[in-house]
Amino acid sequence: MPLADLAVFSMFAALMFCSKQLMEFLPNIHLLGMFTMLLTLVYRKYALIPIYLYVVLQGLYAGFSLWWIPYLYIWTILWGITMLLPKQMKDKTATVVYPLVCGLHGLFYGVLYAPAQALLFHLDFEQLIAWIAAGFPYDVLHFVGNTVAGLLILPLSKVLCKLRSKTAFR
Repeated sequence: MPLADLAVFSMFAALMFCSKQLMEFLPNIHLLGMFTMLLTLVYRKYALIPIYLYVVLQGLYAGFSLWWIPYLYIWTILWGITMLLPKQMKDKTATVVYPLVCGLHGLFYGVLYAPAQALLFHLDFEQLIAWIAAGFPYDVLHFVGNTVAGLLILPLSKVLCKLRSKTAFR
């Protein structure tokens, strides 16, 4: 792997972390889904490097507590869904699909987070459903924020692909 890619991965992990901290005042609004999809579209399997660098940074900053455990898989799910998307999607289709996938990840964030909650806090099925329902309004905000941020995925992926194709980014 080229050293330039590793530097870019470190930069993106730091960018993900800083953007999350700067947007903390907004409930469930952040750029993490957009960055996850962007990096996956451009770097494919290697996108896991900046994604997990971000996860570790978040744990170092906020503490490796129980809330952090779902971070070990929740971004990988979005990475995996993005990996399953066609590589050569037409721009008109991508303009709709990328923000929609990013938004749906936000909408289902509580559902994706729920298995860890159930295991860690010994929730039965009714308690699990109540936990998901209580967080649903925030998941709707997450959907809206991720969908809007998802509008950046296609244009930024084109820019990043161009930069990567330059000699300095090989």
